[in-house]
Amino acid sequence: MKPQSILAKITQGFLGRFFSNVAIQDKINFARHLSIVIKAGLPILKGLEMIQKQTSSKTLVRIIGQMITDVSNGQFLAISLGRYPNVFDGFFVNIVRVGETSGTLAQNLLYLAEELKKAYDLKNKVRSAMIYPLIICIATVVLVSFLVFFAFPKILPLFASLNVELPLPTKILITVSSFLIANGLYVLVGAVLSLIALRVFFLITPIRFLFHRMLLYIPIFGTLTIQVNVANLTRVLAVLLRGGIRIVEAATITASTFSNLVYRRSLILASEEVKKGDQLAHYLSKEKKMFPMLLVGLVEIGENTGNLEDNLTYLADYYRDEAETSIRNLTALIEPLLLLSMGMIVGFVAISIITPIYKITQGVGG
Repeated sequence: MKPQSILAKITQGFLGRFFSNVAIQDKINFARHLSIVIKAGLPILKGLEMIQKQTSSKTLVRIIGQMITDVSNGQFLAISLGRYPNVFDGFFVNIVRVGETSGTLAQNLLYLAEELKKAYDLKNKVRSAMIYPLIICIATVVLVSFLVFFAFPKILPLFASLNVELPLPTKILITVSSFLIANGLYVLVGAVLSLIALRVFFLITPIRFLFHRMLLYIPIFGTLTIQVNVANLTRVLAVLLRGGIRIVEAATITASTFSNLVYRRSLILASEEVKKGDQLAHYLSKEKKMFPMLLVGLVEIGENTGNLEDNLTYLADYYRDEAETSIRNLTALIEPLLLLSMGMIVGFVAISIITPIYKITQGVGG
């Protein structure tokens, strides 16, 4: 990827998020409220005007204003939503499009709101599982930094003046502390530049694809990655099929909802195979690592019996529950490991400071 392309991608992504920042909960409320209004028999235009007055998000208020203008000019709501791909993705737009053309807009919007809520809850649980470990890491860094940069330098002159043979942990701490104090600014700048470089590095599609592939093989994390992505696959595909979208188009739209490039590529290839007349289950069975046998089996049964939507809905609930269990297990494993690591690091610093002081007091007492 060229440097100009990488820079453009960073800029586009940042500006897109900055100027189109609409919370998922606001989108859920928008879909749910519009469904209720339409079900009550009010025209879409009237419903949009009512929702606009009740919306707290300034960005969404502006977007709804454009929707009102578009619908007033005779455009479909889905076309208006398509103006804002950073806010309403292909999944959202296509569900609305099918609802408008089939006369089931209220029902489709309600499905959409429910599924967005499920995806939002699962994402929040994954994020919440990482908050406690992050707090532990920050607390460790703050505590060790205080000891190394403030407490230890005040005690160090005492050690030097008494000519005491210092233990190895203290010598190591002195070396590290002296280096960080002398080069702290360079270390900080280097860390920031490294994070930026890493971010740019992961914008390169083949590298990001390789990373997403490696995630599948990491113990515990790999299982959680598979469960979360399969839950997303079955949930989105079920809603699209229930909304009346053909399986080929539904698979393509589902692929666009994946942030994991490995699953995105697999769904695109699957849609191409289905387009040729093959069954979806047949392609999924080729990727045994990514798609569990339960998924393949129930998809095959659903395709053969015409009950695919119900089977996918069951699978979505099943794998969401499995993912939540994995999150709890992962949290239960990480927390004691982090506490142990924190204790070892703080203990090393404490021993490095206390041991020489104990030697000095022993010498004075003798």
